[in-house]
Amino acid sequence: GEVYWGVFVRIKKQSMPLRLEIKKKLSARSDRVKCVDLHPTEPWVLSALYSGNVFVWDTETSSLIKSWEICELPVRTCKFIARRSQFICASDDMRLRIYNYNTMEKIKDVEAHADYIRFVEIHPAMPYVLSSSDDMSMKLWNWEQNWDCTATFEGHAHYVMMCKFNPKDTNTFASASLDRTIKVWGLGAQQPHFSLEGHERGVNCLDYYPGGDKPYLLSGADDKTVKIWDYQTKACIQTLEGHSNNVCSVLFHPRLPVLISASEDGTVRIWHAMTYRAETTLNYGLERAWSIAAAKESNGLAIGYDEGTILIKLGQDAPVASLDSHTGKLVWAHNNDIQSASLKGVATNSADGEKLNLGIKDMGSCEIFPQTVHHNCNGRFLVVCGDGEYIIYTSQALRNKAFGQALDFAWSAVGTGDFAIRESTARIKIFKNFKEHLSIKAPISSSEGLFGGACIALKGPDCICFFDWNEGAFLCKIDVAPSA
Repeated sequence: GEVYWGVFVRIKKQSMPLRLEIKKKLSARSDRVKCVDLHPTEPWVLSALYSGNVFVWDTETSSLIKSWEICELPVRTCKFIARRSQFICASDDMRLRIYNYNTMEKIKDVEAHADYIRFVEIHPAMPYVLSSSDDMSMKLWNWEQNWDCTATFEGHAHYVMMCKFNPKDTNTFASASLDRTIKVWGLGAQQPHFSLEGHERGVNCLDYYPGGDKPYLLSGADDKTVKIWDYQTKACIQTLEGHSNNVCSVLFHPRLPVLISASEDGTVRIWHAMTYRAETTLNYGLERAWSIAAAKESNGLAIGYDEGTILIKLGQDAPVASLDSHTGKLVWAHNNDIQSASLKGVATNSADGEKLNLGIKDMGSCEIFPQTVHHNCNGRFLVVCGDGEYIIYTSQALRNKAFGQALDFAWSAVGTGDFAIRESTARIKIFKNFKEHLSIKAPISSSEGLFGGACIALKGPDCICFFDWNEGAFLCKIDVAPSA
């Protein structure tokens, strides 16, 4: 493909899967879990139970570390208020209760609504909590004013199932109702700014896109669909179908390019946030899935089911980074953003494990989600790989040099623009000075990985084959089951 400087055009032939690694870290059986929340810094999952209890699970030890008997009626929602070392929960006696999770003491008990409370939302900066209820209203509570109700928002014609603050404009929030609408509100007005209509049955859940580049809202409903809305144009831009029962919880993952939905059909579905392709369906056999939660600082996803709480890790924990040994320049990916820092002269007197204060530079954004980043042999170029594609950039200014589709990518140890790609499980292509040089048919039925260096190494399930860079000649085969 040609590279057009200034305008960078990539034509996708087909969508490749994200290849997200999924690991189960916690599986805790209990009575029906109606809501889960993740602590932003501690390895804790908060679970609200239909039996009237609230549990805190430690995800590292898989143990129940704290529990509260709230009341004899269902607790439908709970949230950490981490900056106060507290959590808030709401139960079917129409009361809000606030506890200190360190001392376990009850801080406040408030009669809040005239019917069941479905959800509580914590304001990201102000001392506010928003509650939504079957009494068709939402209320704003201020903990600095002794938990007084400072505003009431009415306008829905049925139960208000959920409310969420907009992270890009925290004076606005959205609500989901069984009246089939989503309404967007401002904290300073008691009437909604506008409604989003399109679901054919009641709307149970919603979430705002956390990044700054898209004005998107996500919703899930009893019509079994997930919808993505542009709240500026007020248009539904995508409908995701696949669940076979009510959709109870949805979220945009704060770190990964996925959106996630949980349903009464017992499944949690992971969708690509850019292409909306269905990536993975999870089913842990714990009956209906009611609630999902993610934290900004981790790849964890908590799921609340009829029969317990699950925590899974999505993707790798290791940072996506590359060090240019010639210049001491470290480059890494933070979500879709590429950042860099110089290590020259920094670590001379540092002890092992010591945290370094680096001058971090934002280089720009990458249009694929980076899963690996690698400098070439002399550090002049950088390849970003992910989602079945690669883009080669200049390492200084992050200008596009070349791109393509590949399962794997490997640099040569000598030629500046020499690299190889694993095009399919049966074919390798070698490039010289960024131009296609030759194609090799793999001598094994199913390859699993590609490695560069002095020669090209192709990994199979029970062997490694080596090839010459210049002619693509087969050099040798070692019979071994590779572990890395």
